[in-house]
Amino acid sequence: QVQLVESGGGLVQAGGSLRLSCAASGRTFSNYVMGWFRQGPGKEREFVAVINWSGGGTSQAGAVKGRFIISRDNAKNTVYLQMNSLKPEDTAVYYCAAAGRTYYSSSEYKWENFYDYWGQGTRVTVSS
Repeated sequence: QVQLVESGGGLVQAGGSLRLSCAASGRTFSNYVMGWFRQGPGKEREFVAVINWSGGGTSQAGAVKGRFIISRDNAKNTVYLQMNSLKPEDTAVYYCAAAGRTYYSSSEYKWENFYDYWGQGTRVTVSS
């Protein structure tokens, strides 16, 4: 079992920045691929970014590429999402997720069922 706790959400003006954190406990953190998803008002949950076990491989959704950076610190059992140049359409509840995989293809990490564990979410509101 892996427990995930997100933090760092809040209210920010458009153009501002926030850094989300997700602290993991329960199992060996470096064994898990970590992802961030978000769910905006009235929308389905969508993929935001993923990072592999060592942090050497990342991928972001097109809507956030160039603005959001995912990183991890395996010594601290934490994954981060640095969000820059925020837009009102980034308003959402942000969730981190962990996948206990030893291999994955180039696109399956975009699907929710790839992940085994989820956090409770942290709310981000971007005002215009």
